[in-house]
Order: sequence, then C-alpha cells, then structure tokens
Amino acid sequence: MAASRLCTRAVTAAAQRLRGYPGGGYAAFSAAFQILNGSLLFNSNVFQVGQRRNLSLHEYMSMDLLKEAGISVPYGLVAKTPEEAYNVAKEIGTKDLVVKAQVLAGGRGKGTFEGGLKGGVKIVFSPEEARDISSRMIGKKLYTKQTGEKGRICNQVFICERRYPRREYYFAITMERSYQGRATRWCNGPGSAKVRSHGAQSAALPSGSGGVLGSESSTVDQLAKKMGFPLNLINEAAETMIKIYNLFIKFDANMVEINPMVEDSTGIVMCMDAKINFDSNSAYRQQKIFDLRDWTQEDERDRQAAKANLNYIGLDGNIGCLVNGAGLAMATMDIIKLHGGTPANFLDVGGGATAQQVTEAFKLITSDKKVQAILVNIFGGIMRCDVIAQGIIVAVKDLELRIPIVVRLQGTRVDDAKALITDSGLKILACDDLDEAAKMVVKLSEIVTLAKQAQVDVKFQLPI
Repeated sequence: MAASRLCTRAVTAAAQRLRGYPGGGYAAFSAAFQILNGSLLFNSNVFQVGQRRNLSLHEYMSMDLLKEAGISVPYGLVAKTPEEAYNVAKEIGTKDLVVKAQVLAGGRGKGTFEGGLKGGVKIVFSPEEARDISSRMIGKKLYTKQTGEKGRICNQVFICERRYPRREYYFAITMERSYQGRATRWCNGPGSAKVRSHGAQSAALPSGSGGVLGSESSTVDQLAKKMGFPLNLINEAAETMIKIYNLFIKFDANMVEINPMVEDSTGIVMCMDAKINFDSNSAYRQQKIFDLRDWTQEDERDRQAAKANLNYIGLDGNIGCLVNGAGLAMATMDIIKLHGGTPANFLDVGGGATAQQVTEAFKLITSDKKVQAILVNIFGGIMRCDVIAQGIIVAVKDLELRIPIVVRLQGTRVDDAKALITDSGLKILACDDLDEAAKMVVKLSEIVTLAKQAQVDVKFQLPI
C-alpha cells in the first residue's frame, strides 16, 4: 500500500485547518489523515499504519454497484461452498468461467493459498472444475504481497463468465491532493495492470471543470480518445466513464478503480474488475453500503474499536497510548518518540467516554502482544478525570494487567481521580507532568523488554 511519509505535526496542522469539518474533532483528524495518505512520521522514523479508515468492498459487491448503475460487467454469482460453486457454474451456463477468490487484498493472481494452490484467480472449463478449485480456496488463507505473513481468509468465491477483450485500459476516479479534489487516472495499451504498483503509462487529469465530470461530455469524449478507444466506441466509453463518476459521487467514494476496462470481443465497452473505497465520514448517510463491511477481512481490533465507538489505529511500537482528543493523542505519541520510545497505537477515547469504554480501550491496547507499557494522558474538559480513573481501575482488575501503567491526569475532577487511584491499591504510576510521564513510560517499557529478552520476571513496587 503506497503511503506518503509525513510528520505528525503536519497531520495535526491539517486537522486544525479542518476544525470545522462535519463530524467533530476526530472526523477532522480522519479527513486530515486521509489527505496525508495514511502514514505517520515520528522524528524521522516511519510507522506504516496497519488499518485504513476507508471502507473497501469485495469485488462481487463492487460489480453489483456497477451493474445497478447501468455499466456493462461480466455475468457472475458468488458462492460460499464448493457445492454452491458447482451450482452457480451450471446456472451461468457457459463452459469458460473464471473463479476469483474474494479477499480484500491486491495481488490475488500471484498469491498462494494454504495448501499450496497458486493464484487467487483461476480459469476453469466446467462446473466440476469450478467446484474443485473453489474447495481449495474457500476456508483457506490467501497470502499476497499486501497481506504479509498473516494472510487473509477466503470465505467465498466470485464465479463469472470469461470474456475476451480486444483492448485493455485502466481507468480510475480518485481524490487527488495535487488537484485539491477529484481526478481521473488512466492508461491504455498492455501493461495496465502495473499502473498501481509502477505508475507505468499513467496520467492524471482534472475531472472536468470544477471537478464535475458528468457535466463535461466533451471533456470525457476527449479522454476516451486519449485512452485509445476506437472511434465507434468513443460515445459508449464516455458514457461508461460518466456513469462511473456518478457512482463515485452518489456513494461518497474515495476511489473507483476499473482494472481493466475493455473493448470486448463482441464490440462493447465492459468493466472486468472493480475496486471501490468509501469515505468513512459518510457512514451516517451510506448505511446500506457500510452494512456490507466484511469484518473477517479486517484487523479484529478495528472491529472491537468500532463496537466500543473508539477511534483506534494500530502502529508498530511497544508503548500503548490512551488519550482523549486527536490532537493530544498526536502530541502524546510525538513526546514518546522524543524520549526514545515507540507508540503502539493511536487511541482517542473522545470527550464523552464512559468507564466501560475505557475498559474496552485497555482491552484493545493489551490485545497487542508487543505492548510493554501503557501511558494514559487525559486532559479533562468535557471528559471527567474520575470517570477515566474508574475505567482504569476496572480494566487493571478485570484484565489482571502486569505491565506498568503511567497515568497523567489534568482537569475536571482530577483530585477525585487521584484519590480513586490511590485508594485502589493498584500499581498505577501517577504523574502530573507530561514530559516526566513520557520519560517514565519509555524507561519502564525498556525494563520490561530487557526482562523478557532475559526470560526473567519483573515486578514493580510503588514508592512509599
């Protein structure tokens, strides 16, 4: 996944500029985060963000959306068992079929399944062969360059008729920073499948006057000509691209990628594959789309965070962070890096968190086995410090946490919070100064790491 390398202060500044963004503080941060392409740079050390905030749909769902928009696509059906695959193949009624593993990751064609099957896209010539290939895909993990060692489970396959293209093209509509809005991206000729990884034979164009592609038919005709469509298909290609653009707008998409768009052997323009990403900030008005989310394809922590209404992003470090407010969370991660530590996550509990949410936040943080220490940094404005303290105490008791926890609380009812922590008798280290708290948690994480490397136990005793 391509990502820009940008410092956290740039992200924070972008979020501040988007302070009026609909949806509040985190929505502003999320928007800024998307603008900056989803990577964080802390003091020259890059942390690739493991979870993306944008919703992606399976190919067969994306193809259904294209079909509903009046766009020509190959006829196909989804199957969740090998026997269903056999029945689906018979229903399609052609001997030339393509079986595609439905896994939310790029590079399926060159991936490898558990069990040794090579490739997540297979051509078959009978219902029996479709059943056999499906049995080697369904219920197995597919490993590609994008999935890494974890792989992604394949729970279903998309079986469609095989079509024979005369010419292939790449076409996408995406949000483009350099154009400050929507843009088209395209290429023609062979090798279009390499566009995403190499940028070969690609070009970006402003999507019409003011970004309104649908009202600029002459612009779309010109684009179809540049892409290399034959004269007799210019109008059809332009109409297809306008329909794709209208779909992009209707469903609040961040990207609609067609790879490939083809001139079919029968002489029609057809979309053979589709990848669509949706803006998470539009979930409230795109409920039908977001209900299609396949949680089996995402990090389990993302599902837990969504269920608890927490804003969570996993990183690669070993110091868990629990903070209220996106800007404070970014500053907290920065100061951890300043003192030589590495944040394990971004976690914003927001301004109205309950004790139960704080407990769920701790569960999320500690589900990452790399976490060796936790820093809680709360500035109580709307959020009451005593509520956070109650959540911390419940979490430490219920989860029987043994890793060190440093807590820095300031603001509303902070004295009540400190009293609760003291009376609990738990080994929670309180600190009033953020700089001192960051130093402390970094040192403690180093001690725990060294102890684990030496395979010895370590116990922490609070000072008298």
